[in-house]
Amino acid sequence: MKKILTIIIIILSLCGCGTKQENKNPNNDLRTIMETQDHIILDVRTKEEYEEDHIKGAINIPYDQLDEETDLDANKVIFVYCYSGGRSQIAYEKLTTMGYTVYDLGAFAKIDLPKESDSK
Repeated sequence: MKKILTIIIIILSLCGCGTKQENKNPNNDLRTIMETQDHIILDVRTKEEYEEDHIKGAINIPYDQLDEETDLDANKVIFVYCYSGGRSQIAYEKLTTMGYTVYDLGAFAKIDLPKESDSK
């Protein structure tokens, strides 16, 4: 019984160590990808939301307009975002299924990238 408890404690300790080693800051990883790879920033909100403000350099295709006819460069990494994260998750799933390499940035307000507005 003592050997079994010792083995269980060792296994749990090793599992905990593995988790800590993989705990990376995803924002740093995304910034590295954005700096080193060709990418597209895709705003999947409505046209009106996009025109109000968006990430600088982003293009707008509302999430409900993404389908097999969507023509994006498959050689580029795609970063998607929306207002709160729900629509970007749907877009992420659609685009991933279509074969694109996609990262979901989630909610617009939480993204630490330069923003701009089309409104005058």
